[in-house]
Amino acid sequence: MRYIMLISFFLVALYSCGQEVANKTDYPLQVGDIHFDPKIDDPNFTLCDQNNVWQYYNFAKGLQYNGEKARIVEHFINKLKVKEHEVESGFLTIRFIVNCKGQTGRYRLQGMDKDYQAKVFNEYLTSQLVKLTKQLDGWIVGQYQGKTYDYYQYLTFKIEKGKLVEIMP
Repeated sequence: MRYIMLISFFLVALYSCGQEVANKTDYPLQVGDIHFDPKIDDPNFTLCDQNNVWQYYNFAKGLQYNGEKARIVEHFINKLKVKEHEVESGFLTIRFIVNCKGQTGRYRLQGMDKDYQAKVFNEYLTSQLVKLTKQLDGWIVGQYQGKTYDYYQYLTFKIEKGKLVEIMP
């Protein structure tokens, strides 16, 4: 019996050596990775190392933008147009990548209501927020120990009755 079990184990091990494990590209390296989607992403936006995209907070410097958060807030307050009778409330997050050249791309949206349930905001508001986010051109290149990195960044907009009341982080 021991001999049969040993042979079975050997055969299973031998057989599995020749089998392909799931294609590594089937799974993101990290939860929340933003993969290139040719239907919505700019093909000219490139990453310096697609296998090593950091989070903005990994640099221990907080938000990395010329003029810091105050300049971002000013940009949105001055340019966002609100409809007078708008009643939507919740949080709209725009996530994107800043590459090692300070360029941005691969924008993704996620909306939530005040109870943190998925929500789709109206096109008028979302299109403006995306357009204004894409206009931000002061992103600082991510650097650590003399090397530059691509990194994920996000802006979360708190909306109350159609008005922008806060931008996070």
